[in-house]
Amino acid sequence: MKIYHAANTRSVRILWLFEELGLPYEVERFTLGDPTMRSPEYRRIHPMGRVPALQDGDVTIYESGAIVQYVLAKYGNGRLVPAVSSPEFPTYLQWLHYAEGMLMPQVNVIVVETRFLPPDKRNPENLARATKLLTRMLEPVNAALAGREYLAGEFSGADIMTGHACVISAKLGADLSDKPNVAAYVERLKARPALQKAFAT
Repeated sequence: MKIYHAANTRSVRILWLFEELGLPYEVERFTLGDPTMRSPEYRRIHPMGRVPALQDGDVTIYESGAIVQYVLAKYGNGRLVPAVSSPEFPTYLQWLHYAEGMLMPQVNVIVVETRFLPPDKRNPENLARATKLLTRMLEPVNAALAGREYLAGEFSGADIMTGHACVISAKLGADLSDKPNVAAYVERLKARPALQKAFAT
């Protein structure tokens, strides 16, 4: 399988997943802004010219959450997903999707306003609003982690999705001073060898 990847993007999640599962993979690396990501050839793989994308034989799939679900369903052999009969299964689904539904939209605004836009185009109000919302949206994560190490009991795909968003939120300066469970969770995830390898790839 081939993973299309750029450092410091959502494609880290896919490398992390493969490392946790011990699945073999090939990496096609880009740097953000690389013109080849906008080429007709790459747009046939990902029509928006972004990462991640995964090629698995005749299957091409993009969107990090969809890739995580696909890989776990096809190659996970029950790993990193609670059984459907488990009371943790709906919790798993919620946190699998919370990252993109709640956290990453705010992360996107912060990254654009602090890194992608030139200083004269930045909007301090947009940045302040997104930072405030991101901090607020981490509150349910903090509550969910009370008395547990991971979001759905054992480490799972939900931690790869929402956990990665928490790690990035912390890097971007989200206020975790009143969220000790999230702060400890971020450190726990960063200590996992599979995530360390994904960040280094």
